[in-house]
Amino acid sequence: MNRSELGTALRALRNASGKEAKAVARSAVMSASKLSKIETGKLAPSADDVDRILTAIGVSDDVKAEYMEAARAVATEATAWRLIQRAGLHKAQQRLRDVEARMSLLRVFQPALVPGLLQTPEYMRAILSRHADLSEATVRETISARLERQQVLYDQTKTLRFVITEPVLRWLIVPPLVMAGQLDRLVTVSRLPNVDVRVVPLGQPQTDIANHAFVIRDDRAVTVETVHAEVVVTDPRDVAVYVDKFEGFARHAVEGSDMQSLLTTIRDDLLRQRESG
Repeated sequence: MNRSELGTALRALRNASGKEAKAVARSAVMSASKLSKIETGKLAPSADDVDRILTAIGVSDDVKAEYMEAARAVATEATAWRLIQRAGLHKAQQRLRDVEARMSLLRVFQPALVPGLLQTPEYMRAILSRHADLSEATVRETISARLERQQVLYDQTKTLRFVITEPVLRWLIVPPLVMAGQLDRLVTVSRLPNVDVRVVPLGQPQTDIANHAFVIRDDRAVTVETVHAEVVVTDPRDVAVYVDKFEGFARHAVEGSDMQSLLTTIRDDLLRQRESG
């Protein structure tokens, strides 16, 4: 089933239900224009779009499972960062908040930056302020929206797992004092009962390559961060590849008190470096 066939099938299901497009779009939290473009094959829906449309239509679980499988098989989306920025970075954060509200399991692998859900406001500002084309208002809105997203950390109905490589914690993309505060934040969050933070140490032999950052939500979708775009993968076979990669790094990472001791050591190194500078 291609994009056009999927759109036609969704329209047929809606018509069979007797529900008007506007009502379905409203329940699916999208514009009527977007729904129309999906139904006519002009826009490739994400798996999440299809899930919300089918829920709004009210199909049976069997029908939903059938069409979700088809949606995941055809939906690999790439959205350029410039388009995400043009639409509003704070709006992107709000969309992620809504997605995370519906998930039960999150896995994040980060070899470049501290994951957004674990960032301090100072770290966020330092990262965002490196982009000269972002206004102060945009930076403030994005920080506020990301902090709001972080409330998911305290929802004990969800499991959140983070694997970070050690260079992330040592690379001075931000000043040492900002990084030291960020490490304190990681230690604090790691003590939450539903949050698992692990660090892959530099000194341990590895059998895999830390290619790029990615996020897995409920074994259903993977968001991959590349230099120019955000790619969403939903084919179950591809999702499984990322799950295996995440679990492999998790097995080679330190956790609990060992992880906290490593972070404390790095923090002390950063503070000494600041004093000697």
